[in-house]
Amino acid sequence: MQLPVVYQKAKEHILRIWTTLKPILTVHVGLASSAKAIIILEQCGKNKGYTEMDACGFRPEGGCCMLDGPEKIESTINMKTIWKNISVEGIDMIFSRDAGRYICDYTYYTSLYYGNGRAAFIHVPPLSKSVTADSLGKALQTIILEMLKQCGEERE
Repeated sequence: MQLPVVYQKAKEHILRIWTTLKPILTVHVGLASSAKAIIILEQCGKNKGYTEMDACGFRPEGGCCMLDGPEKIESTINMKTIWKNISVEGIDMIFSRDAGRYICDYTYYTSLYYGNGRAAFIHVPPLSKSVTADSLGKALQTIILEMLKQCGEERE
């Protein structure tokens, strides 16, 4: 599902995902246009600091995702473990604790909030000669399978 670059619409879509589909894990993928051949595995979402206007010229009330929410929410997925334990051909990976303060981090925090931490966020580079749709797809598949293994371990 492609989310709009609009805070409120993104929040509505995320809430709908968690209330209707009831997934064991939601994985969000966002474009990091400045990243060249680097996948960024995000560990946590932040609640405050959203001052930049979205595509419709709005920003969240009080600059935060959830007025009653905690400052940050950690994913139940250990992204550092994934970063350390797997490699993908032709694309570097890094671990991050800051997804920025725009729609990506807003979406991530919102999903972590509604999903009780059972969400993940991956920033991907733009497609290029070195990062093809095929190579990026294979990399994402490898990463997501590793995430699902962690989900399986939690349920045992």
